[in-house]
Amino acid sequence: MASRTRRHGAARGARGGARRRRLPLRLLLPLLVLVALVAMLMLRGYVHSEILADHRIQPPAATDHVPEKILEGGPVIDTRGGQTNSLRVPDHRLVLTFDDGPDPVWTPRVLNVLKKHDAHAVFFVTGTMASRYPDLVKRMVDEGHEVGLHTFNHPDLSYQSKKRIDWELSQNQLAITGAAGVRTSLFRPPYSSFADAMDDKSWPVTEYIGSRGYITVVNNTDSEDWQKPGVHEIIRRATPHGGKGAIVLMHDSGGDRHQTVQALDRFLPDLKKKGYEFDNLTEALDAPSAMTPVTGVDLWKGKAWVWLVQASEKLTDGLVVGLAIIGTLVIGRFVLMLLLSGVHARRVRRRRFRWGPAVTEPVTVLVPAYNEAKCIENTVRSLMESDHPVEVIVIDDGSSDGTARIVEAMGLPNVRVIRQLNAGKPAALNRGLANASHDIVVMMDGDTVFEPSTVRELVQPFGDPKVGAVAGNAKVGNKDSLIGAWQHIEYVMGFNLDRRMYDVLRCMPTIPGAVGAFRRSALEPFGGMSDDTLAEDTDVTMALHRAGWRVVYAENARAWTEAPESVQQLWSQRYRWSYGTMQAIWKHRRAVIERGPSGRFGRVGLPFVSLFMVVAPLLAPLIDIFLLYGIVFGPTQKTIVAWLGVLLLQAVCAAYAFRLDRERMTHLISLPLQQILYRQLMYVVLLQSWITALTGGRLRWQKLRRTGVVEAPGGGVPSQRSRSGNDRRPVA
Repeated sequence: MASRTRRHGAARGARGGARRRRLPLRLLLPLLVLVALVAMLMLRGYVHSEILADHRIQPPAATDHVPEKILEGGPVIDTRGGQTNSLRVPDHRLVLTFDDGPDPVWTPRVLNVLKKHDAHAVFFVTGTMASRYPDLVKRMVDEGHEVGLHTFNHPDLSYQSKKRIDWELSQNQLAITGAAGVRTSLFRPPYSSFADAMDDKSWPVTEYIGSRGYITVVNNTDSEDWQKPGVHEIIRRATPHGGKGAIVLMHDSGGDRHQTVQALDRFLPDLKKKGYEFDNLTEALDAPSAMTPVTGVDLWKGKAWVWLVQASEKLTDGLVVGLAIIGTLVIGRFVLMLLLSGVHARRVRRRRFRWGPAVTEPVTVLVPAYNEAKCIENTVRSLMESDHPVEVIVIDDGSSDGTARIVEAMGLPNVRVIRQLNAGKPAALNRGLANASHDIVVMMDGDTVFEPSTVRELVQPFGDPKVGAVAGNAKVGNKDSLIGAWQHIEYVMGFNLDRRMYDVLRCMPTIPGAVGAFRRSALEPFGGMSDDTLAEDTDVTMALHRAGWRVVYAENARAWTEAPESVQQLWSQRYRWSYGTMQAIWKHRRAVIERGPSGRFGRVGLPFVSLFMVVAPLLAPLIDIFLLYGIVFGPTQKTIVAWLGVLLLQAVCAAYAFRLDRERMTHLISLPLQQILYRQLMYVVLLQSWITALTGGRLRWQKLRRTGVVEAPGGGVPSQRSRSGNDRRPVA
């Protein structure tokens, strides 16, 4: 029935039936990536004893219920099958045991010394370390040593339930199986000592361990090498008296073990001269091997476990590298923005600063419009308030809402309307360029309003004959909602500080569609605006750089644009921007190997754009991922301090940007929330853009829903619609 519902969903929808909504691919893929990432980080936390770890140690207890023959017996305790047996190692036989490994630094050195002196030993490995370093476990088995269980997370089992004990044993066994393809029957409890230290808390655990098929192995002599008492003292403590056999406790992990390695290199030959043999446990007891090969499903389960752990380790290592990269990029970008934006501000704000001779001749303003009935009147009237002579051309790109009729009905001088079938924004702009009467052409969006001085400020840089295009100062007009306030911070801090920096570096990547100006003569050689990408403004700006033109930023050419007011609308806009930027970078990639102005932009501008506009936003969520990871698994305090440090750096940049743009600081109250939530949305958008680019998908132009609420500050432009209208959409 479910499949029939999906197959005939459209027909049922037409008849009023409800259709099951599917999760869009753009949400599903990032969600799957996030789930996989969280799962891998949880696995990593578990394997590193950051999850489910229990570091409690049971104090000594009474020994009333421990059998006398156990307390006075040997270090090998066998309680399998309901029996209670205690075994000793024969005289002149030593069983070296190493706990807590394998360790990537010290275990190979211990194995090298054992191989050098032809000695065998028993390694009681933890599941966490065996999972992370499976090659070392395999080497132990291949070189004739025995391995035993030392639990997975190294808890004191006297505190644990039987279910947790079974889990520790099974996971430890799984790791050994995956690493070396064997199963072992040897077990050593964490924090164990001699047989006479068995008490009423640990003895029930030992009995239960036996019921699960394991032999418990403690020790006769303890080198106490973990205290690093010195090589001579380690040897003295490890040596049994009177030629007796013994199980010697040492460690190949848990810290610096150089004294253990040095002591072992002296201990083995010295005691061999005294007639001692160094065997693994079953060799010393003349018993069958404690290890048996594993085949079939159990073997593949073990291999799958080890593979997953290795994958989580590599992923985490990659994330750490990514975090280092994003940290470097974020700090580097902030430092550059602070320094170079200051340089730009001081340069253009000098009292005698001039771009060149004042530009006073009329200019053409192109307004491409598609279904902008709610905004177009405000837009055109703001141009009529301009203190610079303008010719206004509104190119109606096949609107169906009467946009062209609204402009024509206004009956304003120097305003022309050109109608065309819907062909897209680049085609509309090119149609306007073909009909423009002046060489300097200003381009703006149909949802934007200019201040009276905007056009004049925007065209003054053309007094420098080397300038081919000018970027204006785009501002968010509808910043009274939370999502609008976030975009306001982004525009002031990100876009405008960036433009100051890129101006100084002479590699401005984008002339904003909301407010930009061009020399028509600079655009003509490559055919005006291209429709090769979805970011025609970025595409044409890069083309101008490659042609040798200078592109600058005019901070006082302010334009007020209507930012998206819902998450869906914002998603659509940023998806187009991100994907279009990638397309533009790819289109102009050959600039990297070219000479002259094109090569300079390719080797300076393209890397900056790629790093700061594509790579950095994609890696930015790692800061928040490691924040959550550090809060949950530790070190919590250092993690929070580091994250607050990054946030403070961002706040400093934002405050400086707001000061440069003479904006009120009150909007920065929402900056922390913006960094937590807004960045995640931008991450998903960019990830979707990457997926589209890598799969060769095509994205068509997406028209945003407008409300027509934006007007220039001061109320100079009549508002066409009331802010209380029903067209305002909620944030989400």
